[in-house]
Amino acid sequence: MHLNHRPWAIAAVAALFIFSRPVVAESYDIVVYGGTSAGVMSAVQAKRMGKSVVIVCPDKHLGGLSSGGLGFTDTGNKSVIGGLAREFYHRVWKHYDTADAWKWQKKEDYGGKGQGTPAIYGAQRTMWIFEPHVAEQVFEDLVREEHITVMRDRWLDREKGVKTRNGRIASITMLNKESYEGRMFIDATYEGDLMAAAGVSYTVGRESREQYGENWNGVQTGVLHHRHHFGAVREPISPYVMKGDPKSGVLPGINPEYPGDYGSADKKLQAYCYRMCLTRVPENRIPFAKPDHYDARRYELLARVFEAGWTEAFSKYDPIPNAKTDTNNHGPVNTDNIGMNYDYPDATYERRRAILNEHRNYQQGLLYFIANDSRVPDAIRTRMATWGLAKDEFTDNDGWPHQIYVREARRMIGEFVMTENELLKKRPTPDSVGMGSYTIDSHNVQRYITPEGYVQNEGDIGTGLKGPYEIAYGSLVPKKGECANLLVAVCVSATHIAFGSIRMEPVFMILGQSAATAAAVAMDHDISVQNVKYQELRNRLRKDGQILELSDVKKP
Repeated sequence: MHLNHRPWAIAAVAALFIFSRPVVAESYDIVVYGGTSAGVMSAVQAKRMGKSVVIVCPDKHLGGLSSGGLGFTDTGNKSVIGGLAREFYHRVWKHYDTADAWKWQKKEDYGGKGQGTPAIYGAQRTMWIFEPHVAEQVFEDLVREEHITVMRDRWLDREKGVKTRNGRIASITMLNKESYEGRMFIDATYEGDLMAAAGVSYTVGRESREQYGENWNGVQTGVLHHRHHFGAVREPISPYVMKGDPKSGVLPGINPEYPGDYGSADKKLQAYCYRMCLTRVPENRIPFAKPDHYDARRYELLARVFEAGWTEAFSKYDPIPNAKTDTNNHGPVNTDNIGMNYDYPDATYERRRAILNEHRNYQQGLLYFIANDSRVPDAIRTRMATWGLAKDEFTDNDGWPHQIYVREARRMIGEFVMTENELLKKRPTPDSVGMGSYTIDSHNVQRYITPEGYVQNEGDIGTGLKGPYEIAYGSLVPKKGECANLLVAVCVSATHIAFGSIRMEPVFMILGQSAATAAAVAMDHDISVQNVKYQELRNRLRKDGQILELSDVKKP
């Protein structure tokens, strides 16, 4: 057979050659895996330090939760938020300081909420409360201005996609066979996928109180903080299908097993939810539709809570500009899908998609139930029917957030483990690379049956600090000998309860900038990230506006 007489055969052979040959790896100084707020700030800092950098991410939208619905920012003490994080919130302020930014609401009607305080640098202003699309545009502006390459919808081959050489990551390969070589790598994902695939030590779940000498870690049965528990309801609630009858079975969402001894370790996670952006503006509202596979029986527990007189259904519809909300969980039964995420961190991509679909279906069903079911009090049902998803947010996803709130997944066990003892200043923190200041906070971990035969939530913790605290450089790097050129900006080395404060979006931005700075310093000296000289790192961080201790805070 002469191929020159068969054009289709020539094309077939050419295609076979193209798709069978190995994909040539792109090479960069720093490879950032993950398009979260930490990932963007890592890349921006790397570029500003003169390094070639790429963001490779499974995300299609940059910014993670900061552009995924969490617009009512959890800040704590704003004065310790510096550097690129501060620049982000300044850019948000600049956006809302224009008349064109206000479409569905007059600026004066918003009352100036979220305008924040003068920044620590001169007259620069900040705004901490914003719409999702505004945050996303700020992130997009940053990568465009810095000419940063972003490779979206790229999924790490977690089984065999990380090549190592002499204790360092040499390259990472995606499921589509694209490879990226780098001298340094930064894991900026909420899940810690690159860290785990590189063989770095990590943990999932809660440590015992004894392991690190903490008070608020481990199973916390009987501890009722906030109002996200059944003690906030005026009468106890039966967990059984037929009230008071254990033989009738347990209602959905309740763990029928023993919850664990107080203070003991487990592998369970605090609950996830989507931070929905809602509105009551008719022209911009998508009414709550009945989701596929809707089952009203799934919300029987909520019906019983309403029946018992609970009225706080709208307590966390926090206002953001243009007559919208950042809607978060509140109460004993709400948007947190308690107990349905335990296997998420180590799950396959397919299983994770199923978990995300389950959470979306649960939450959309919850909205439909409250707006339509006759068991919901008339006043609440009528008011709920006036709300809907914001039509001009998440426009490629029917108004639904593109990022679930992964409050916690894997956590590295690195050179230094942050615990509540450092946060509460019982012990000093070495080598600060940034500060946190938000309350130690965990959402509920499980819903169980008390010895008295009633339903109760467990795991919700909210305890104050003694002021802002330092975050150790050692919490960003693996143990010596595990990986010499990887930094972790999100799934940092911290216990469950310490991570409950560290896990705020401004802190992730801070740590992303610090991780990239350390990567650049390590490159310049051709050393491992564990051997970076702290004084040099400290000097550069301060030069770039990071707040490493309270004495760094400048008065406006």
